[in-house]
Amino acid sequence: MPFEEPLELPLVYSTKATTPQPPLRREFVGNLAMFREFGTETRRMITGAVTADGRRLEVPAFVNEFWTARQRQASSLHEVSYRACFKPQLPRFFIERLTVPGDVVYDPFMGRGTTPVEAALLGRVPAGNDVNPLSVVMTRPRLNPPALAEVEKRLSQIRLDDPSDEPDDLLVFYHPETLRGISSLKNYLLRRREDGTLDAVDDWIALVALNRLTGHSNGFFSVYTMPPNQAVSVKSQRKINERRQQMPTVRDVVKIILKKSKQLLGDVDASARAALTTVAPRAILLTGPADATPGLTSDSVALVVTSPPFLNIVQYATDNWLRCWFLGYDSAGVNLTVPKRLDQWSEAMTAVFQELHRVLLQGGHLAFEVGEIHGGATKLEETVLPCGVAAGLTPVLVLINDQEFTKTANCWGVDNNAKGTNTNRIVVFRKDSV
Repeated sequence: MPFEEPLELPLVYSTKATTPQPPLRREFVGNLAMFREFGTETRRMITGAVTADGRRLEVPAFVNEFWTARQRQASSLHEVSYRACFKPQLPRFFIERLTVPGDVVYDPFMGRGTTPVEAALLGRVPAGNDVNPLSVVMTRPRLNPPALAEVEKRLSQIRLDDPSDEPDDLLVFYHPETLRGISSLKNYLLRRREDGTLDAVDDWIALVALNRLTGHSNGFFSVYTMPPNQAVSVKSQRKINERRQQMPTVRDVVKIILKKSKQLLGDVDASARAALTTVAPRAILLTGPADATPGLTSDSVALVVTSPPFLNIVQYATDNWLRCWFLGYDSAGVNLTVPKRLDQWSEAMTAVFQELHRVLLQGGHLAFEVGEIHGGATKLEETVLPCGVAAGLTPVLVLINDQEFTKTANCWGVDNNAKGTNTNRIVVFRKDSV
């Protein structure tokens, strides 16, 4: 349980001798303590936890508004919908402070690819993994974005009257003419993938189409539906249609793809392209479990920034059935198991930490974002700390990004406006010498 600590805190908690750190990394904790970029002083606390063998851990916790919606907006390349993703400002905060250009930055639960894309924009080598195969489809195209003119030219060459399949059930989402266009685009992409001719422009079109399948405005292919980052069931959509007394209308598939492409490419200027071109060829994007990543070399990663699935709060397995249909994937074959009990989750995360210990460089860092669940009753950072120690990592600190919400979470003394994840809590570990 965290508590206010009136005395001066040690800068780093460690279970063993620490590895000498370069100035950038060595000054990280001190810089957090002095952080006042948005006008407030950092509050210092202690987060306590108990290891599996009964040892008491006490780790410094720093509370402030470390990033905010008031600061520079993130790159437009990040504006793709995906459930339970963190803001690009989170990985940027750690990438800028704990790495230098050319370092490898990795996310074992990359989701929509926020960490790899932000790392690449900052000149770091992007690496990512996710058991969901959609993650690579959503990440890879943004590391090598085409020009808008290339997208427009390619779309003009694709027949939209050559469908692969037109399931009747999908007519609850789409006008028949729109469904024919979507299915024809699906057919084109499948053929290109099968014959090995799928290129970066096709990759981009697949990403944007995937992102426009369903939503709540005429900027999507579908009739009004919620939410825009996943697909409700056919049965649920029928109820939405009945309640709103709506029927799908014709959507211009090409126009919608071009409009979204223009938005995503809005910030991709010469400087951004230069950064991406330098590091994208070295990118490593994997599909598989986070606790077994043979595609990553041992002692190769400078920084890990990630946020794992939290117990059974988010049902990833049912979110992406329509996206899987569009890409020709078998959604039933994607095993997105999320542990339902805290002890199971702890065991799974310990295995992940062991793999992260293997791939981290000596002196490399792990920023592990966890959320408030069960209305604040469960604090995953207290579970995460012993997991990291069991894997041989050294806990450095807990960073709490406290933004201006309206309801107080009295267990922390920080602002929190609703149940769920509203403050970012990041447990930072380091890989030290044995």
